[in-house]
Amino acid sequence: MINFNDKEQNEKLNEIRNLEEEDLAQILSQKYKIPYLNLIGIPVNANALLIIPEEKARKNDIAIFDVAGKNLSIAITAPEKRETVVAIEELKEGGYKPSLFIVSQNSLKKVWDRYKELSFGKVTEAGVLDISDKDIEKFVSETKTTSEVKDLINKTLSLEKNKRTTQIIEVIVAGGLVLDASDIHIEPEEDTVKIRIRLDGVLTNIADLDTETYKLLLSRIKLISGLKISRIKNAQDGRFSIHVNGTEIEIRTSTLPSEYGESIVLRILNPETISIPLEKLGMDKFLLDIMENEIKKPNGIILNTGPTGSGKTTTLYALLKKIYTGDIKIITIEDPIEYHISGITQTQINPSEGYTFAKGLVSSLRQDPDVIMVGEIRDKETAETTIHASLTGHLVLSTLHTNTAAGTFPRLVDLGIKSQMLGTAINLTMAQRLVRKLCENCKKRIPADATTVEIIKKTLGEIKEKDTERKIPAWDNVSFFVPVGCDKCNQTGYKGRIGVFEAIIVDENIENIIRKNPSEREIEKYSSKQKILNMKQDGIIKMLGGITDINELRRVVELE
Repeated sequence: MINFNDKEQNEKLNEIRNLEEEDLAQILSQKYKIPYLNLIGIPVNANALLIIPEEKARKNDIAIFDVAGKNLSIAITAPEKRETVVAIEELKEGGYKPSLFIVSQNSLKKVWDRYKELSFGKVTEAGVLDISDKDIEKFVSETKTTSEVKDLINKTLSLEKNKRTTQIIEVIVAGGLVLDASDIHIEPEEDTVKIRIRLDGVLTNIADLDTETYKLLLSRIKLISGLKISRIKNAQDGRFSIHVNGTEIEIRTSTLPSEYGESIVLRILNPETISIPLEKLGMDKFLLDIMENEIKKPNGIILNTGPTGSGKTTTLYALLKKIYTGDIKIITIEDPIEYHISGITQTQINPSEGYTFAKGLVSSLRQDPDVIMVGEIRDKETAETTIHASLTGHLVLSTLHTNTAAGTFPRLVDLGIKSQMLGTAINLTMAQRLVRKLCENCKKRIPADATTVEIIKKTLGEIKEKDTERKIPAWDNVSFFVPVGCDKCNQTGYKGRIGVFEAIIVDENIENIIRKNPSEREIEKYSSKQKILNMKQDGIIKMLGGITDINELRRVVELE
């Protein structure tokens, strides 16, 4: 009786197949005059795998197994395969210098298997970074201050190259989350690469990278953000997501070609920092009551204006949450969706596919909405469609890039809207800025200098002339607070931000003035009778209340 050992038999068959594969690779090597290599037993450089994602490597039948600067060692099986040729050309266009080696399919699989060993794990179709969440949570729990974040980054940079590259993103993102940063900037210069984070609207340097680490970091960021690694001469936008302590946080990635490499900005869209109740934004009670009344109206437009980063979107989200009830339908058209609100239909524009704000607004009107939010009015078509929506029985919230509430009307006229239509369609315009709040733990009271007293006297005097009922702080023997710096505010003297606001209600008087196409200054003159504080006045009162200081006001509002 003959006994067959299936396991032993299979091992022998596999061995024969592997030998045949290696023989075939050697034959192809001679044919194409490309060096042959057996990768079994040869170490694979983990940093090389960062150059292209696993899916692309398998699809194109290539494997990058070593990297030294821009020099790549690339394993291939079929030199004439179209996908392989295209992939190598893309790498050349990206400035890489490939050295090709013909290998067996078994050798390729050996390299591909290394992808799953990388600490950053796999990337899903949605761009979710799966494995690094635990690392980020760990780093978040270990750090609290700017100095601790800097120490952690420098400690990571001192690790050997492989470990350094796989941890540096987690450390940087964790640092941004710990410090409540809105953006992380990675900026290549001639001899170094700076990492800066935006805290409360101001950039702070936290680390310097060497050029080699930056290049590997850039490749990895592109990989997880769904960007083309080989494209270095064009700007790109992508995203990835992380989960920290049960919260999904989206990271928006932007790359921009610069003199010494690609500048990278990571925008952190943390729902916990974006979701602020209307009552906590910083509006005084008079304006807050007006806003709560305006959002109850069934139709019309509420426009929020200000430069980029002034908190306009956060304010609109707060208004939407205040408006929402189960018996109305709210639709938003955004770029991008920064915060997901339960019960509200949110859609994101895609200009490359022809889905613009104007097209999204037209489509939304077919969905029988009660309230619509348009992320931004950028052109005549969007402005006209917004006005049409308001005149057909919808309440519309949107933003516009102007400096003041009064500047809204001339800006819309510039876009091609007839001034006669504005008064009928618009209910209220608002402008805002964000100022840093003084740290409650370390702020210090000092007497006001003569220049500041004069500014206060003039500003508060303007209010008293028009509003005798409003309680105005006295400016005699006035003092105010200044920043000092402590561990709780990371030595900045500031902790958090608050809005300074102004608004204009389009009442009968304003509507009549708008029809005459007046200047911004004329609109401001007539709107002052409404007793709503302008941004300068609102800021001064917040300063006297110890919320912010004069220098911070000067940064965002013209005081003199």
